[in-house]
Amino acid sequence: MKKAYKTKGVCSTLIETEVEDGIIKSVKYTGGCPGNLLAIQILVKDMPVADAIEKLEGLRCGNKRTSCGDQLVQALKEWA
Repeated sequence: MKKAYKTKGVCSTLIETEVEDGIIKSVKYTGGCPGNLLAIQILVKDMPVADAIEKLEGLRCGNKRTSCGDQLVQALKEWA
């Protein structure tokens, strides 16, 4: 199943995720830093949701209170 998450406090505006049986099948960001976000998409593919949350939760971008990785965590938590 696929879901879309509207981000808050970061340059990207939307994260589309697909999760099956607790495993991340795909992530697609709209907006933001293309190279960094492509790296996140590749690194979390086929990763258990719990592992991605553990690795990315709380990461900050510069002086922002969140990051695109942390926003992915918020999106993944909606799957729970």
